[in-house]
Amino acid sequence: MFEYEIATARREDLIREADAYRLVREAKKARRLFSRSQEPEGSVSGHRGRFTRAA
Repeated sequence: MFEYEIATARREDLIREADAYRLVREAKKARRLFSRSQEPEGSVSGHRGRFTRAA
């Protein structure tokens, strides 16, 4: 019976660790997507019209 209790406790520990790992991965992914949306669009000169003067 003691081995069963150890195995059950270990299984619960592994499940908790997997949940924590999953939360960290999702947070990193969300942070990366958020930071990409906050980046500047790029150089303005690339979007300048054909007849627009350069400064």
